[in-house]
Amino acid sequence: MQSLVHLVVLLMLLAIVVSLGSALYHLTRGPGGANSRKMVRALSIRVGLSLALFLLLMLAWYAGLIAPHGLQPR
Repeated sequence: MQSLVHLVVLLMLLAIVVSLGSALYHLTRGPGGANSRKMVRALSIRVGLSLALFLLLMLAWYAGLIAPHGLQPR
């Protein structure tokens, strides 16, 4: 179960990066109403995915599927 949580987190992080890349692509396409709307939509999706990832991490921590740990000195 723990590896499933890790996989979902990695997939969501990848989706966030893809959404951010899409927004950058539409930003560099030049002026235009359609590109601006697509950029705003891509950034809105990124914010939604980030919030969903945060909630997923909090839920997984509360359920005991993941545990926070500090940095280990060597």
